Amino acid sequence: MAATRRAGNMSTGLLKVMERAKQDPKARFTSLAHLLDAEALTRAFHRLRKNAAVGVDGITVEQYGSNLQANIQEPHQRMKTGRYRHQPIRRVHIPKDKGKTRPIGISSIEDKIVQHAVREVLEAIYEEDFLDCSYGFRPGRSAHDALRAIDPVVTKGEVNWILEADIQSYFDSVARTRLMEMLRKRVADRALLRLVGKCPHVGVLDGEEYSEPEDGTAQGSILSPLLGNIYLHYVLDLWFEEEVRPRLRGKAHLVRYADDFVIGFERQDDARRVMGVLGLRMKKYGLTLHPEKTRLLPFGRPKFGQQEGKGPATFDFLGFTLYWCRGRRGSWRLTLKTRTARLRRAVQAASDFCWRHRHESIAEQHAGLCRRIQGHFNYFGVNGNIRALQMLVKKTEQAWHKWLNRRSQRSRLNWKRFADLLKDFPLPRPVIRVRTWGVTP
Repeated sequence: MAATRRAGNMSTGLLKVMERAKQDPKARFTSLAHLLDAEALTRAFHRLRKNAAVGVDGITVEQYGSNLQANIQEPHQRMKTGRYRHQPIRRVHIPKDKGKTRPIGISSIEDKIVQHAVREVLEAIYEEDFLDCSYGFRPGRSAHDALRAIDPVVTKGEVNWILEADIQSYFDSVARTRLMEMLRKRVADRALLRLVGKCPHVGVLDGEEYSEPEDGTAQGSILSPLLGNIYLHYVLDLWFEEEVRPRLRGKAHLVRYADDFVIGFERQDDARRVMGVLGLRMKKYGLTLHPEKTRLLPFGRPKFGQQEGKGPATFDFLGFTLYWCRGRRGSWRLTLKTRTARLRRAVQAASDFCWRHRHESIAEQHAGLCRRIQGHFNYFGVNGNIRALQMLVKKTEQAWHKWLNRRSQRSRLNWKRFADLLKDFPLPRPVIRVRTWGVTP
């Protein structure tokens, strides 16, 4: 189904590439750069969000599109003659847990268009190569699909141990030389390889500081997720499928979303063997497992008759905590809830919004809060997670009351008046948007 939808948006040339990649997994493509024509660049432009962030040149999507054909022809000619150069990326820092930040690179609109077109060509090949265990940044696949893949194998008893892994600074650690070697296994077109190679080799403008990292792919780049997937396809997915799994005594399942992955094992001895070699495998390709966030834990279904507590352990994956709990009929079922740190971050973001916008009209504040809560529900609104959604709404109401109450020193907004206000401006009620498990616990 996903392949059909993807094919419907492809040019005839890309369809031929996709078909050959599917029929011959070892084929090397020698003629691809001609697919990066003006038509491909125009398609790439129309995929951009209208409010896409601007790069170092300050040009917006609207400004670029005001003279689209001329603006498209100019980089197209430079690509044909090998003169195309990426502009430096603008780095911004996104807040994470415990005061940490995640660096994001923002390319110029022109570079985003070129990266979109290059990604379209590479996807036509590698979507036929990627294994079913990979879910991140792929057409027709989502984080919810990765979560769904865990439920059946755990419920059937094929997983009793979980290896929860975390790669430190993954996108900054990708070895570019190794990456290009991997790409050459399928791509023999020198012009395209040269263009792809230029994408990671760009300067970074962080405030007033300029640097040129030797390794890594810029996180936030349009091409970076695909390149990261290709890297881990060879480093992890193929290695696990072709070398590790055949040597195990029991069953094992890998589920990966970009650089986040878990491996489930039927047997403890298999789990310990893989745990012992996984770090060495990563080190060989310049990657490092986080020593505190990589762990092996028991996760089999609790024994029949166990009355107290939850299951033997919990683990985090893609913003959720997965654990065993009793269902309505008393049987143990796998379920999930918003990870505590993610819920805390969402509550803090709502509180910060109320503080920054406290002097705006009630209607404007209400609209902004609703957008944020609905956005949270779109991802975390899964079956079994209703309590965490209720907690977010409750904490948001408390924060909103707190900052509205501080708008004026002359009049106080007591809880009764605030309750009346909520009748006219109610916050969204918790709603289940996605079913990740087959049965709601």
